[in-house]
Amino acid sequence: MQPLLAVHTLRYIGLVFLAPGAVDPALSQHFAVPAGYGTAIAGLLALAAIAALRARSAVAVPLAWIFSVVGLADFANAFYQAAGADVPNHLGAAYYVPIVIVPAALVTHVMIVALLLQHPGRE
Repeated sequence: MQPLLAVHTLRYIGLVFLAPGAVDPALSQHFAVPAGYGTAIAGLLALAAIAALRARSAVAVPLAWIFSVVGLADFANAFYQAAGADVPNHLGAAYYVPIVIVPAALVTHVMIVALLLQHPGRE
């Protein structure tokens, strides 16, 4: 599970939605703020889950579940917010996030949840 979680440590890149000059100033803040901070929080949770797994901590599996729920909720919220905000036309230099990072993150999320369901309470 650790290599799958490692993919999500790159989710801090979503903070680019908040970077002036990287995205069009017309990018909806109703999309940019939750998407930027939500991805960063998911990345931090992935790091915490990796650390807990490596330490064989009792909180490792619960942290992996928390990461999964928060990470998937972040994506669901971003998809919902983007649907009505003309986001693709305002991404500017951040176009690579939904093209490269989001698909890889979604696939690994599904794989992580499958592992968690297959072996409840174990890494």
